[in-house]
Amino acid sequence: MSTGGAVLCGLGTWLPPHAVTNDDLARELDTSDEWIRSRTGIGTRHVVDVSTATSDLAVEAGRRALKSAGRESVDAVLLATTTPDHPCPATAPLVAARLGLGTVAAFDLGAVCTGFLYALATGAGLIAAGSAGSVLVIGADVYSTILDPADRSTRAIFGDGAGAVVLRAGEADEPGALGPPVLGSDGTGSELIIIRAGGSREPLRTVAEGHGDPYFRMAGKAVFRNAVERMAEASLTAAGRVGWAADDIDRLVAHQANLRILHAVADRMRLPRHRCPVHLDQVGNTAAASIPLALSHAVATGELEPGHRTVLTAFGGGLTWGACAVRWPAITQA
Repeated sequence: MSTGGAVLCGLGTWLPPHAVTNDDLARELDTSDEWIRSRTGIGTRHVVDVSTATSDLAVEAGRRALKSAGRESVDAVLLATTTPDHPCPATAPLVAARLGLGTVAAFDLGAVCTGFLYALATGAGLIAAGSAGSVLVIGADVYSTILDPADRSTRAIFGDGAGAVVLRAGEADEPGALGPPVLGSDGTGSELIIIRAGGSREPLRTVAEGHGDPYFRMAGKAVFRNAVERMAEASLTAAGRVGWAADDIDRLVAHQANLRILHAVADRMRLPRHRCPVHLDQVGNTAAASIPLALSHAVATGELEPGHRTVLTAFGGGLTWGACAVRWPAITQA
């Protein structure tokens, strides 16, 4: 088994079929299409129905990623999510079983919107250690299940979805090989993005008692500042680790949180904005699924081509952030 590098060799995504437009939200909340677009750049998001859970989306994205890679099996499944099917057990083993992957290692990772990059780094680490020859990395979230129905700010932003990639052992200098990841966290900002009730600090009984908050909350302005600074810094560091200067970056595929954040990160890095693909206008912020969904869209539209020097970056709750460089390979999407 080669341990020269972890190579991205497959890509698959899945969105629930039901789309919710800004006008749809305006019929329920005090908002408008203009208000949402001017503040976020988002026009539509996809939302699951009551019978669909995170594992359902993860299985579909994983199946497509495996088909894209031309593989029927992998040695491990990593699922990045904030919305597991249940608090216990982890969702990844169920996803692996439903994909017919047998008794492979499977576990969840929680780093909110940075989860996919944390999982990507973990999968690359398993390959580097010789513990796995191939890994299925999935980011899947159904934020519609954790949003306050009356909170127009979060309901306007978030959508549901899943995206996955397959990593295989390969050579560090071949197309698709992941560069050394950059990962960081700052727990002093843990309350900026939070679901207060449901864990050991504030058990679910606090909700039943009338003083617990079970919904996702976010301090938008503080998150904005941190996201721009951390993603720009991490991206430049990740590029530097593979010998690229900022001008060498052909595409910056950033977590699709907010159009103003995407533009601010590109501006801070002195990159032309057109080098930063945008997908959030069609799907909103899909949390851990954001980067693979954006990659898939950029490939489909021709914005991302084989050979492009690409940096992936994200920022999320925790606070957490990360980045990774990859020279984009030739991939056929399923």
